[in-house]
Amino acid sequence: MNFKKGEVLFFNKPFGWTSFKVVGHARYHICRRIGVKKLKVGHAGTLDPLATGVMIVCTGKATKRIEEFQYHTKEYVATLRLGATTPSYDLEHEIDATYPTEHITRELVEEVLTRFIGAIDQVPPAFSAYELARKGEEVELKAKQLVIDEIELLECRLDDPEPMIQIRVVCSKGTYIRALARDIGEALHSGAHLTGLIRTRVGDVRLEDCLNPEHFKEWIDGQEIENEEENN
Repeated sequence: MNFKKGEVLFFNKPFGWTSFKVVGHARYHICRRIGVKKLKVGHAGTLDPLATGVMIVCTGKATKRIEEFQYHTKEYVATLRLGATTPSYDLEHEIDATYPTEHITRELVEEVLTRFIGAIDQVPPAFSAYELARKGEEVELKAKQLVIDEIELLECRLDDPEPMIQIRVVCSKGTYIRALARDIGEALHSGAHLTGLIRTRVGDVRLEDCLNPEHFKEWIDGQEIENEEENN
């Protein structure tokens, strides 16, 4: 392997890790292994700390491919709690409002999901602008057009004390699944927020193709590294 020339690594981002932490962890162990102090490392597509799943990390000259990977179709499995909202549309914040769910049926859920297939306008979550939102400043967010290719209802538990649905979403770059949860809740004349998110695919890269970052040290120590000097 030649990390300066450029390698593309696939990680399964652990729960609670930031995307930045995955990149830093990879960079640290690569630099240690090849004996350099600095190396360009970047990722193609942020995942929120509470999400898990496929993250593509590029090193060296392969960082030029990041934009290419960002445009690949992504697939997610999302779990939504119905009847309650949070300011960030996920579990990063406490519930701030509750709504009726008695009127929601499986048929209504399936009908509402079809409304989100195709080109849609989505207002990004205010908490995606982390710095400003956390300083309490107003963030003006404009709707962006994106494409949702597929939405499939995987699970629907409406009789639970905390009603939930689980959906599979295939979508374009720039889709915020948190914002989709918010919009689905509104379309159901209720509320919703994300309680679980797994990115199961980016382009042709699937979860089973991915390394666990926590095992990256052992993995990279087992790799054959090309002589960097010969390739400069």
